Amino acid sequence: MLAAAPLLLSGLGVAAFDDPGEGMHAEIALELLAAGGALPLTLSGVPYVDKPPLLYSLLASAFALVGPGEGAARLVSALAALLAVGATAWLGARLAGARTGFVAGLALLGSIGFFAYGRYVRPDALFVALLALGFALALSGLIDERPARVAAGLAVFGLAALAKDVLGVLAPPLAIGLALALAGRARPLGRWLPWPGVVLALGLAFGWWALAEAATPGFTWYTVVDNHVLNVARARHFPDEDVPLSAVEFTTVALLGAAPWIVPAGGVAVGLVRRRAWRDAAELPWVALALWAVGVLGLTALSPFRLPHYGLPAYPAIALLAARGWRDLGVRWLAGVHAVLLGALALACALAWAGDGASFLAGVLDATDVATRKSGLAGGPAPVPPWSSFRPFLGAAALALGGGALALGAAAVTRRRALGVYATLGALVLVLPSAAGALGLVSAHRAVKGLAQEIRRGAAPDDVVAHEGPLENAGALEWYAGRRPVIVDGRRSVLGFGATRPEARARFWDDAELARQWAGPRRVWLLTGRATERSVIARLAGGRLVAVGGGRRLYVNR
Repeated sequence: MLAAAPLLLSGLGVAAFDDPGEGMHAEIALELLAAGGALPLTLSGVPYVDKPPLLYSLLASAFALVGPGEGAARLVSALAALLAVGATAWLGARLAGARTGFVAGLALLGSIGFFAYGRYVRPDALFVALLALGFALALSGLIDERPARVAAGLAVFGLAALAKDVLGVLAPPLAIGLALALAGRARPLGRWLPWPGVVLALGLAFGWWALAEAATPGFTWYTVVDNHVLNVARARHFPDEDVPLSAVEFTTVALLGAAPWIVPAGGVAVGLVRRRAWRDAAELPWVALALWAVGVLGLTALSPFRLPHYGLPAYPAIALLAARGWRDLGVRWLAGVHAVLLGALALACALAWAGDGASFLAGVLDATDVATRKSGLAGGPAPVPPWSSFRPFLGAAALALGGGALALGAAAVTRRRALGVYATLGALVLVLPSAAGALGLVSAHRAVKGLAQEIRRGAAPDDVVAHEGPLENAGALEWYAGRRPVIVDGRRSVLGFGATRPEARARFWDDAELARQWAGPRRVWLLTGRATERSVIARLAGGRLVAVGGGRRLYVNR
């Protein structure tokens, strides 16, 4: 954790909130802090029921302690990522020794997908951290025959559900139970499902539903039916603008996000199957971890709805399996495969650095970034920074990966296992500052901050501020502008259900109402990220363009 802390914690407050992405979550937490309770959650005053309250309560607490800001918001995810690294390292040390645990923790840190979300305001880092801690407690409790520790692990899975999704409390015990069933050791159930842990887990995961239903009637139907059952069936009553990946796209993104650790992890998983390792009680934790990793990636790939970050919960298990692979598998072939992989990545970065990599960048962002895919659906340009601004990061990454590939080649020739493992770790750790720089560059480029500050400077107290399209696409608008917007044509949104509530209906306008207000006596500011031909501004007379930035345009009627 001490090794990981500088990489995860440095420069958290440099860039403005990314939108869409971070701003919505920060604004929800700021409104929660102002309201002084835990529920209901709101975004610009509209009820928000898409995610549980744990992240927002932690963000609000951070704001109360150190003041609202980008750094305080990102600190919650960064500390959660540190917890995930620590829990993964501790479980690896408990199962296979201190060195294996150290490698597992840094392997998780060096997984680019995990690192990026560890510096980003979303529930994902917290979700992964609580899953990793839950597995550490539950699996170590099973092998040590400590029912209280198993119960604590189940309770932490309940917290994972409180962080993001009810699958956090249901799926991990299922993986552990399946591993036990394969070994013929699923009974007694109380061994791996001690009743105090089950009660705590279910209470944490579902107890808040009663409060949420009381605060926002219809919450339970929306969460269970619309946001899960109908979402999987692609038949939601309240769809948002998320654009799912294909199965091939998701698998590629998930595997590259954990590269090259997926290679030794896969080798260990295959070895477990070949040896029928579930018959050996000592292998139970490894079988459970392999089932979890394969289940998360495989079932998500088979699901009709997949987003780039849906593979993240598998990463701690992949890191643990990879660390064991570096301990047990043949060093020559493993180092050789890693050398080829890092060499290929270094070559790709070098070629992109030397040429015009704009199309390469657009392709990468289209596959890995939800905001880019949303922009395409809205008919607007992808809010991508100039290619030239990425070149230094790609050059540095090419050098780090190339150096790692050379060291791995030497490890393959000399069969020096330690050289191979630490060359891989060193190369990936050296890439992380470039990943952080690129992430900050994207956030700063498409942030709503600049246009929001134009509104703050120019809007009079009785002016109207309107946002066209789903408000989550500019979630930090109220944060930076200090003005609560009305929402025009924005019901296809995470606020779609909240828009049906009586207290929120006045915040949603259709095109006709905007046109009426636009022609009226009050000054109206309109922020839109839609292409001009698809925007309501094409049908409004006398609109004056005030500013452009972050893939958006700001207009005023006079």
